[in-house]
Amino acid sequence: MSLAGSPRGLVIAGVHSGVGKTTITLGLIMALKRRGLKVQPFKVGPDFIDPGHHTRVAGCACRNLDGWMLSREANLAIFDHHAAGADVAVVEGVMGLFDGYDGRSEAGSTAQMAKWLGLPVVLVADARSMARSAAALVHGFASFDPDLTLSGVIFNRIGSPTHLSYLEQALEQSGEVPCLGGIPRDRELNIPERHLGLTTAQDHPLSAEYMQHLADLMEKCLDLDLLLKGLPACRRETPADAPSPAPPLQRKPKTENRKPPIRLGVAQDRAFCFYYPENLEWLEHFGAQIVHFSPLTDTELPPDLHGLYLGGGYPELLATQLAENHPMMQAIGAQARAGMPIYAECGGLMYLSREITDLDGQPHPMAGLLPLKVRMLPSLRSLGYREIILVADGLLGPPGTRARGHEFHYSEIVSESPDLGRLYRIMDRQGENSRPEGYTLGNVLASYVHLHFSSNPELARHLVGNCRGFKEGG
Repeated sequence: MSLAGSPRGLVIAGVHSGVGKTTITLGLIMALKRRGLKVQPFKVGPDFIDPGHHTRVAGCACRNLDGWMLSREANLAIFDHHAAGADVAVVEGVMGLFDGYDGRSEAGSTAQMAKWLGLPVVLVADARSMARSAAALVHGFASFDPDLTLSGVIFNRIGSPTHLSYLEQALEQSGEVPCLGGIPRDRELNIPERHLGLTTAQDHPLSAEYMQHLADLMEKCLDLDLLLKGLPACRRETPADAPSPAPPLQRKPKTENRKPPIRLGVAQDRAFCFYYPENLEWLEHFGAQIVHFSPLTDTELPPDLHGLYLGGGYPELLATQLAENHPMMQAIGAQARAGMPIYAECGGLMYLSREITDLDGQPHPMAGLLPLKVRMLPSLRSLGYREIILVADGLLGPPGTRARGHEFHYSEIVSESPDLGRLYRIMDRQGENSRPEGYTLGNVLASYVHLHFSSNPELARHLVGNCRGFKEGG
């Protein structure tokens, strides 16, 4: 099956967090693939875990869209480029449909992103302990913002076919938004969770049986023909005199550097798996050849590397295995002493520290490139959007360079040396609570912040440039 014309798109949103958006999004992707459609997934917000599951199910990389880390133009550029090759673009929202930075505006919300993209919203509502009141709930969501198109409702966790009929009758009476169906309560559909949210696709890959069961439910319980019939084309008409929606580099990264590429080692395994795809693509655009390696299982680095990038993940859950891999830590240490540029984010920072102390009070020795120690906490230590400003020359650019990202961790630094520099001035979303961060020593830079290079592609240019300088002995 194929859809005529341009790719179609929709946004899956919830009335609040925890209504089952991710489960239904995964089921829809699988059910649409069964129909022979190519599906391109997107996720609103800075999350890494949901996109990992989307990627596994869809068979292509899920892309993050974010109303704060990235400009409207950058979001549209990412969406347009990757939706263009698909039959259907499925965008999973974040939190509740209208939930954003505060209670006064739509900024940062799924609703804002849906309007930017020009896509209709399919609303997911938890139907437990609710019947005719569902119509009042949907009416509120449908009428709250007249500029938003609500094309259908999916009721999750219904108790019985009779329960669903009550819900359908209520919506029919209001006549505003069609009911696309209801998914019954099923504990087997729950994806396991842990302290940073759902388990990752690397740690808990969804089984073929699980996905087939989920797709069966979507086919049986939802009117997919009605859903597809109402989807508009993902196409925006741009006036002839309108400015370009994004710089050419942001529209479609292509390698611009004619010099031989530098080889950049990127940690990729169960412990280090949090990367925005655009970060790696910008690095490639500026002349990096990405070479994956595993700090967990490899005993040596790939040959002829000129830099390292260690992203986030769950090193604390695999600290024993990481600590036992002495050859890898020694290899990374040798390259750091030789001046190789090494950039690390969150979990990567923890790995480059002297040790991680787990929740049982057990210390695990790490690579020791940075003179600091990290301790895990039973509760969240830091969460939120961050803007960084470089205060001195470094791996990512000159003083004054700005970029945006996100911070989310349950660990804290408990011991650090005065020899450790701070390259960042970091602020929260409001531009407040300024503090030094960006730990640096030699050519090593590590931070708790996951930066999105599409907020400032010059970060990738400078990182590759520093790696080239190391390659050329400069």
